[in-house]
Formats: sequence, C-alpha cells, structure tokens
Amino acid sequence: MLEPMAWLSAFLVGLGGGVHCVGMCGGIVGALTFGLPEAQRSRISAMLPYQLAYNTGRILSYVLAGAIMGGLGMLLAQLMPVYYAQRVLLGVAGVFMVVLGLYLGGWWMGLVRLERVGGRLWRRIEPWGRRLMPVRTPRQALLLGMLWGWIPCGLVYSMLVWTVSAGGVVQGAGLMLAFGLGTLPNLLAMGLVAGGLARWSRKRWVRSLAGGLVIAFGLYTLWNAF
Repeated sequence: MLEPMAWLSAFLVGLGGGVHCVGMCGGIVGALTFGLPEAQRSRISAMLPYQLAYNTGRILSYVLAGAIMGGLGMLLAQLMPVYYAQRVLLGVAGVFMVVLGLYLGGWWMGLVRLERVGGRLWRRIEPWGRRLMPVRTPRQALLLGMLWGWIPCGLVYSMLVWTVSAGGVVQGAGLMLAFGLGTLPNLLAMGLVAGGLARWSRKRWVRSLAGGLVIAFGLYTLWNAF
C-alpha cells in the first residue's frame, strides 16, 4: 500500500505543476473554450459543464495510463526479490521527480526529449480530436478530454514513471487520480477565465517555487529508497 504522503505528494505535484499546465495546455484550453457556442461562452454557469467534462475525460486518461504503468511495475517486481525491486523502482521514480522539478523551474529542460517521443503517439491520436470539434455537447467534451489526456507532456510522463513503483494497478491508477485532481484547479480556472492565469504563471518566482517543491518530493522519495 502507498503511504498517505505519496497521495498527498502526487496531488501537490499536480497543483504545483499548474504553472507548467498553463504554458503547456493554455492554447488547447483557449481553443476549446472559444470553440463553444456563444451562448455557452457568455455565462460561466453554462460553460462549467463543458469544462468539467473536458477535465474529467483528461483525468480518466491519466488514471488508465497509471493503471497500465502500475501493472507494468508489478510485473517488473516479480523479476527480482521484492525488497530490491521496490528500492530500484523508488530510486528511478525519485530521480525522475528531481528531473521534473528542474524542468518546472526552467533550470534543465531534459524532459523535452520525452515529449518529443510522445509526439509520435499524439500524431496518431490528434486527428480523432479534430473530428469532435466544434464541441456541441458535454458528451463530446468528455470524449475530447479523454484524447487530450494523451498529449505529450513531460510532467505527466514523469508521474507515470513514479506509478511504476506504486505497487500495482489500483495504486498506479490512484496515484494518477490524485495527480489529475491536483492539476484540475489551474486548468478549470483557465478554461473559465479563458487564459487569465497565464501572466501569473510566467513569473519567475512561481516557476522556481513549483520546481523546488517537486525536487523536494523527489529527494524524499530517494531517501525512502536508499
């Protein structure tokens, strides 16, 4: 079983990584928002069901990916003694968390390479998203959100590496659920305000604070591993 600290850390990584989400997904959120009919865009109460549907679909994709990676980690753990498998997987997760913190803080952009690899998968998925636009119903928004969840993102990829050490399918899915809920406030607010958070996210101290927080989580994970 994962420690409560792991669930909280995953949530806070999503919340602290919101500055990256604004930069990475701001254009997508803006396109989705302005693609809605004028009647829906004019009132927040009318737009809210669509924004909730987008983000629910996105988080469901995270949960599915987390379940897959958690199951993969469980299979890998069977290839060596459990104690050593846990140490190795936690060590890898900790290293990726530190790298993620450097990425968020703008100090080292090595995760961009992972995003480029994921871009190959996205090129196959993205045409399906175009068929769902313009969005006219919350159901369409949900389906589009499920596709949006697979966009190449170093933040998400690093979290998926962490789920390999989670211990199983349910634990991996739960860890990504906690992370997805952490990303929800920023992206939901951005959809409702049509990108008003972008100026705040570009402040250097905000990115540094978020990066430092994630690095701290990575060091804590490495400490648990070794």
